[in-house]
Amino acid sequence: MRNLVLALDLGTTSTRALLVDADGRPTATAQVEHRQHFPRPGWVEHDPEEIWANTCAVIAGVLDRAGRTPADLAAVGITNQRETVVVWDRRTGRPVHRAIVWQDTRTDELCRRLAGPAGADRYRSRTGLPLSTYVSAPKIRWILDAVPGAQDAAQRGELAAGTVDSWLVWNLTGGVSGGRHVTDGTNASRTLLMDLTTLSWDVDIAAEIGVPPRMLPEICPSIGTLGHGDPDGPLPGVPIGGILGDQQAALFGQTRFAAGEAKNTYGTGSFVLLNTGGDAVPSRHGLITTVAYQQAGHDPVYALEGSIAVTGALVSWLRDNLGVISSADEVEVLARQVDDNGGVYVVPAFSGLFAPHWRPDARGTIVGLTRYADRRHLARAALEAAAAQTCDVLEAMRTDTGMELDELPVDGGMAANDLLLQIQADQLGIPVVRPENIETTAAGAAYAAGLAVGVWPDLDTLRRHWRPGARFTPQRDLAWREGQRVTWREAVNRSLNWSGR
Repeated sequence: MRNLVLALDLGTTSTRALLVDADGRPTATAQVEHRQHFPRPGWVEHDPEEIWANTCAVIAGVLDRAGRTPADLAAVGITNQRETVVVWDRRTGRPVHRAIVWQDTRTDELCRRLAGPAGADRYRSRTGLPLSTYVSAPKIRWILDAVPGAQDAAQRGELAAGTVDSWLVWNLTGGVSGGRHVTDGTNASRTLLMDLTTLSWDVDIAAEIGVPPRMLPEICPSIGTLGHGDPDGPLPGVPIGGILGDQQAALFGQTRFAAGEAKNTYGTGSFVLLNTGGDAVPSRHGLITTVAYQQAGHDPVYALEGSIAVTGALVSWLRDNLGVISSADEVEVLARQVDDNGGVYVVPAFSGLFAPHWRPDARGTIVGLTRYADRRHLARAALEAAAAQTCDVLEAMRTDTGMELDELPVDGGMAANDLLLQIQADQLGIPVVRPENIETTAAGAAYAAGLAVGVWPDLDTLRRHWRPGARFTPQRDLAWREGQRVTWREAVNRSLNWSGR
């Protein structure tokens, strides 16, 4: 039996391919970055055709490095940046516009108009989501309004829309020659168009927002065979065994399968997910209710999520925009040279504040500057901002559910930063655990696909593949934590009400 699984991770900044063996260990990887387009302030775009070309490149690259061919693969699993939207012409296979990225804020005014007197929670009871620039449906509507003839073409069924997973699967399975137009519940639950109870498109919401349902993909289970690679494509005949949105994939890769278990991923932004089992728990404190995963033939598993727009991106900003550091790794080196932040706090609200605040009017703010402060304090404040935003989300989760975490498993690029994880443990007052393999997003996609085709028989087997790497225990007392929280909240308050001034 073939027991090698390929994961394709279509992230915000790059596309990655990862081969995983039957023991759950990565054996080879390949990665290519794609360009970030910023045509206007607050606008963020990607080129879908570049992403598809990069996907083909990393597939070839990882197989070449491993000395393998597609015939050696048991399955392929896909994980992706979620709310990012692609709209393409079914007849030509060409996108009608660049992909609008999850960070993009151009739909702010449209969201306010759609919210009307009911406010941003107009659709929350059905979808689990606030009406915000973050979700997919307003982005689709914006493209239909902005591209001449797009609305009529969509009504005629000539256009397809979806998140990046849909675009990839369509191309992998044949594109204009019979490609499958599908997605899974984890991605569909981020559109504002899916009913969380039925896991089907809500045609009434689609009509109110102005998205023709004919554009939308079929919603399939996250874990189960969704199609096979096109004979003339990069993965001929390989089963596509799973799709998971990137943060749900990280939860799955961390093997947090039980209600009350959580994880945090530090990437461009940060994303805290709390498994709530079979209950789609409504949030009253600014969190998103979302699908965690669904196995074919089983009921869905749900989660509460806190989405933080900027964490790793703040480190990139220090490097690329300010020149404070020359590489991302240098932020830890600088921050370790001081014992505290020198009174400096950074609120990185570059795209407004996401969970649990949902304040699109917020803007990035640095407070507490004195002539004593230097770039070392700024570097430490950047790490503390990532940890403080995570605390905001976990406080909201505790209030919504009453669940108390014993520890917080973490992953993502910034999880390699030991100082950040120690700061996080100190601020939370619970241990923070980094697994042996911090690339849990790709691992989760591989686990889903392998589970679908029998490489692994069950979830318990997958849980045994999770291996702890490093553990960070709190070194600060409760009084220190409470003082930090009060000052952080004051800094957040100073970031508000800036948009439109």
